[in-house]
Amino acid sequence: MSREVPLTTAEHDFIVEALKRNVRLDGRGIDELRPLNISFGDEYGHVKVQLGHTSLIVLMSAEVVKPHSDRPFDGIFTVSLELTNMGSPAWENGRQSDLEQNVTRTLDRVIRHSNALDTETLCIMKGQSCWGIRADVHVTNYDGNLIDCACIGIMTGLQHFRCPDAVVKDGKVSVYSIDERVPIPLNLTHRPLTITFHTFHDGELILMDASRKEELAAEGDMVIALNDAGQVCAVYKTVGRPVGAVDVMRKTSIALQKVQEIKNTIQKALDDDQSKRTRRNVGVEANSANDR
Repeated sequence: MSREVPLTTAEHDFIVEALKRNVRLDGRGIDELRPLNISFGDEYGHVKVQLGHTSLIVLMSAEVVKPHSDRPFDGIFTVSLELTNMGSPAWENGRQSDLEQNVTRTLDRVIRHSNALDTETLCIMKGQSCWGIRADVHVTNYDGNLIDCACIGIMTGLQHFRCPDAVVKDGKVSVYSIDERVPIPLNLTHRPLTITFHTFHDGELILMDASRKEELAAEGDMVIALNDAGQVCAVYKTVGRPVGAVDVMRKTSIALQKVQEIKNTIQKALDDDQSKRTRRNVGVEANSANDR
């Protein structure tokens, strides 16, 4: 159950009237993202993302599990998101809110259902063992646009994570530590990212990357997912008045530009982190081949 304090009528009217004049509370343009910062912990797959005042941590992990009976050649990938009062005093520990369900469902469709991670490469032994990859998302501060922030964190984590090397000997799986063998990067088929818009004033105003107060004042939302090749992976609109086809096309074009910007930010963060690891002599390049 959410204890979110609703906007007062004065706050709501002030935000909407300002938007009619192309003015936002933080001075941004209608189609402008908040500052994005990405950093990493010591372990592979430990990602910290800050989008404006919204911040979260993504922790990637892997364990040897049994594949699903209907997909004996595939590994397993899951996304886990839990909203606690660490991220917002409006959230209650142990209670699943509508926001948590919506964000988890959207991320699952955009990333897992689109086969962003090639799960066939996670198979170790047909029908017997595979890698189960898990992305745990921990929100440390919430100020709107959780879907985009979490999607950036998960996709960055998938690119940053390294899976231990494993071999099958005499029908048994042997997993090597990072000191024994170089861990393996995950194989991604594409890299989808989401851009979320919110609508105001009977759908006439559509803005990008809303803050929490702007979300509370909005009539509805629209999520556009695109990958690094510029292909539209999904368009979701859950609530609010309909958005015209022309507006959807126009916002998709703008979203593509933002996805390219985010992609460049992610790549720069990955490159900088790899350079630091190389200077610290932590392991060797993770994309080099292991000796068999």
